[in-house]
Amino acid sequence: MTNDPDLLWSPGPEQLEHSNVAQFLRWLELNRDLRLDGYAELWRWSTTDLAAFWSAVWEFHGLDAVSGYDQVLADASMPGAAWFPGARLNFAERCLARATSERPALVGVDDSGVLVELSWAELRHQVATVAEALRGMGVESGDCVAGYLPNLPQAVVTLLATASLGAVWTVCSPDFGTPSVLARLRQARPKVLVAADGYRWGGKEFDRRAEVAELAAGLPTLRHLLAVENLHPPADPAEEPWAPGRPDLVQHAWAALPAAAGPPRFVEVPFDHPLWILWSSGTTGVPKGIVQGHGGITLELLKALGLGADLRPEDRFLFVTSTSWMVWNFLVGGLLLGCTVILHDGSPTYPDIDGAWWVAERTGATVVGVGAAYLAAGEKAGARPADDLDLSRLRTILQTGSALAPSTWRWAHERFPGVHLQSICGGTDVCSALAGGSALLPVRVGRIQAPALGVALAAWDPAGRPLTGEQGELVVTAPLPSMPLRFVGDPDGARYRASYFDTYPGVWRHGDWVTVHADLSVEVSGRSDSTLNRMGVRMGSADVYAVVEQLPEIADSLVLGVELDDGGYWMPLFVVTWDDELDDALRARIRSALRGGLSPRHVPDDIVCVTAVPRTLTGKKLEVPVKRILQGASPETVSSPGAVLHPEMLDWFAAYAASRRSGAS
Repeated sequence: MTNDPDLLWSPGPEQLEHSNVAQFLRWLELNRDLRLDGYAELWRWSTTDLAAFWSAVWEFHGLDAVSGYDQVLADASMPGAAWFPGARLNFAERCLARATSERPALVGVDDSGVLVELSWAELRHQVATVAEALRGMGVESGDCVAGYLPNLPQAVVTLLATASLGAVWTVCSPDFGTPSVLARLRQARPKVLVAADGYRWGGKEFDRRAEVAELAAGLPTLRHLLAVENLHPPADPAEEPWAPGRPDLVQHAWAALPAAAGPPRFVEVPFDHPLWILWSSGTTGVPKGIVQGHGGITLELLKALGLGADLRPEDRFLFVTSTSWMVWNFLVGGLLLGCTVILHDGSPTYPDIDGAWWVAERTGATVVGVGAAYLAAGEKAGARPADDLDLSRLRTILQTGSALAPSTWRWAHERFPGVHLQSICGGTDVCSALAGGSALLPVRVGRIQAPALGVALAAWDPAGRPLTGEQGELVVTAPLPSMPLRFVGDPDGARYRASYFDTYPGVWRHGDWVTVHADLSVEVSGRSDSTLNRMGVRMGSADVYAVVEQLPEIADSLVLGVELDDGGYWMPLFVVTWDDELDDALRARIRSALRGGLSPRHVPDDIVCVTAVPRTLTGKKLEVPVKRILQGASPETVSSPGAVLHPEMLDWFAAYAASRRSGAS
């Protein structure tokens, strides 16, 4: 027994002997004559001998049987690192290489609970069919195929079909506003759009055929539209064109595609051949189109999901996500390890707060990924999913998106006894985790277990000095294979360099405040570009949320540190209350909780009641855009239309800022 109240989980014999990372340690000893004692030694070796580590990952996962290469790392400079020159492979081929008749490849569950399974053989056949259709539409290596699709099996099929050709995939979820989708897809210049007629969410149907017509009208590079019938029965495209304003656009019905005569044909491409374009949130300007490659993504996801998340072939892997969030791509990566990927197209809180756990029970999920906000909502609702549902197969919860409050860590530990809660921190930029879980390490309240293998993660002060046990900028001091190849529309790389390398030349600055402890555990305190700075002391917004949102009256909150034109500093706290009321007594309780739970510096200058907190479509609070509005920027200059939940609040903040300036003058 331990007296450590913050210790939630410790590895047992199963993890220490049979986890993927334990097997990797034994493999290194047998095949490389390298004996490493535990995770800390393994991580240090993985970040100091990059060529040895990544070549070991390559061989451990069988890529040496797929392709040779000239060298592992021809150029280690950032940006511009050159990985595995001479290698040739294909992401889609690797995703289908572990086919088996013992378990399905995909399980799809829609919002109404309808479940469909695709065997590996069916998945291969559908990929071949769609790939042949795309070839017939003139799609060649390097062309772009875009999706406007919810989280359906057809989205996975089209991604793999596109990748099999060496073409470039990108996708937007149909819950995005049309202007937001156009802001992304116009940059990508797709030749083909694969679009669903709508989606289901929270028990309702949302027909999007009118929006598809708008997209077709706004994408002059489109030549073909592949229509996916999700809500409505298949129709003859000649009789029911979805884009009547584009008579030049050839429309095809998914259900009517001619079946492929043989297996998929895969174009072998270089390691750095573009695979897909992921998009930044678009809440601070034009969305960045992040181009990542076949080899880097294949190798990174094998490492992150296999050696990090401990995903195994017999697992059933569910992640609560939309196609627009990078964790959808992360989820599809489960195919690389031969596991069953579960696609939930619907609301995780429908028909009640345990909606996602109901899907996990129904599908026998063993590994479930969720955003921090979903766990926090379960805690607030007093949910007891493991008591009410059969989650006996569940062994791992992956949590990401933002920091968890300490009470939510404990709630998850109590509500899912024996389950390994892995908090992970990474991002769209690398389509993976920079810090995350390990089967070899304990889990403590508020801490990510360790930096991910191969990730030379550190906390630096403004002068570039490493910090231990103190908050600093999250930096990565050595290259990773899945770092962007480039940004779309950034021919000289200026926007790419400005995004990550301006602060510390040659070193990746991720934009998060972190504390790296002596035991390698990591605490994330929020975005460094929205840092609170009171009296010269930097503070993370996540600390404030952890205290404020535990008050029973508070449903949501937003805290900002605003530098004023007169040199002053203003720190307002905006709160959403359950009853839309905020009186002086509640304000006093909030101030007292922050003063006692954190420090007097954390007490805001003003506490203001709002009806909602604007967020990205993946749930992140719009701290930086709202801060810029409070400094005088107009809403349309800080956010792409359609990229925000509760966009009406941006106008509210603009009016509030104008009123405040008027009152101060």
